[in-house]
Amino acid sequence: MGVIPDFQTVRDPNAAFVPLTPKQKWALAFKENIDPFNIASAAMAAGLSQIGNQTPKYGEGMPAYRNRFAAALADFGTQNIFSAGLLATVLHQDPRYYRKGPSVGVLKRAAYAVSRIVVARNDNGASSFNYSGVFGTVLGISASNLYYPSPSRHTSVMLDRLNSSFTGGIMGNLMSEFWPDLQEKFFHRKRH
Repeated sequence: MGVIPDFQTVRDPNAAFVPLTPKQKWALAFKENIDPFNIASAAMAAGLSQIGNQTPKYGEGMPAYRNRFAAALADFGTQNIFSAGLLATVLHQDPRYYRKGPSVGVLKRAAYAVSRIVVARNDNGASSFNYSGVFGTVLGISASNLYYPSPSRHTSVMLDRLNSSFTGGIMGNLMSEFWPDLQEKFFHRKRH
């Protein structure tokens, strides 16, 4: 329906590979941080955390919700900055997701989408371990110790947040892979 921006996806599987410049990587990271969909996702995550007085443990009431919302924004922001900006630039990796497209079988496309959590394209076009994505997420979650309350700064919480981030990444990749097909089929929107 065109509501969810998808800045980090190369939709055309036949497009020639053109690496991003460092400036483009940083611009992509900042664009993701001010994306209204990510801001709405942070608001929703804060609301769900607030309902059950879950991590981060800020308590209850509107001040606690504001703290949770700010923390969720900071979580998205630091992970984007570390992954798509800093580490993608330093390690010469491309932070974008490259679709396989409908010419490939559904199961292969799904497996490919899941694999992109740990596999990235380097600036030279070759595939390698997704150092920037994996370690950027870890660094972003580690940075949260600066603003999370002390009851939310222990190993099990950090591991839960890593799990949530990687699960969210997988879901995002699956959406990036299959949503254009669904748009075309059900909403008659042509691919770009």
